[in-house]
Amino acid sequence: MQFFAIFFVYLMQLTASLMLKRERQAYIVHQVNLHNKVLSATLSAEIDVSEDTIRRDLSELSEEGKLIKVHGGALSLAFSDITYPSKKIYSQDNKKIIAQKAAALIKDGMFVLTGGGTTIVEMARSLSPALTATFITGSVPAIVEYMHHPNIEVIVIGDKLSKSSKITLGADAINRIKSIKPDLCFLGINAIDIKHGITDNDWDVVQLKQAMINSSQKTVCLTISEKLNSFQPIEVCKLKDIDILITELAPDNPLLQPYAEAGIQVI
Repeated sequence: MQFFAIFFVYLMQLTASLMLKRERQAYIVHQVNLHNKVLSATLSAEIDVSEDTIRRDLSELSEEGKLIKVHGGALSLAFSDITYPSKKIYSQDNKKIIAQKAAALIKDGMFVLTGGGTTIVEMARSLSPALTATFITGSVPAIVEYMHHPNIEVIVIGDKLSKSSKITLGADAINRIKSIKPDLCFLGINAIDIKHGITDNDWDVVQLKQAMINSSQKTVCLTISEKLNSFQPIEVCKLKDIDILITELAPDNPLLQPYAEAGIQVI
């Protein structure tokens, strides 16, 4: 009887451990899909487990085809191809709504600076074929989409490509951005809240976004509402530095009220 009692306790502990692992890995996959990129150190602190445990989880999830494991963290599957396959885009229906709202702001003759990310690509797909404008970007997937529009001119910035994020980074990209004064800047953002402003988890991307904001006459931030009231380790800018915030929500949604009160136009 004692053997069976010990075995039963062991079985219960093993089952609980497996459940915790499944819950932990489900959380990791969700964070990767939501923010496109996650850091092992951040996940370790959030879940309160060792970085070795996180690395093992990322390896397993990568082998299962649920994310892309990279040095120091993981990327969303949306970064596995030059173009973003529809089946791999997290919250795509909401991003399409955001993209359509954003595309409506672009008028003929404008110079438009855009960053990277899946929402920016959806915006590129939403542009009218009749639109005549100039787009400036270092995002390879965005460039591919702009090429499909017959009346759009494309200016490519930078010469150092990040293989993981598929966007140009570094001093050359930043210097090129500083030399222009676009009408609109569209940024896909990682996190936003009232206290911390716009934040991210990639130092190089933050430097690029800061240059884009400083050079542009008007900055438009695009985000699904799930990223509202969240923050990442590195500040991109204060709320006062952005002009327009676009989500899939109606502008009068209570979640957006604090941002409207902070002086941001919400769409």
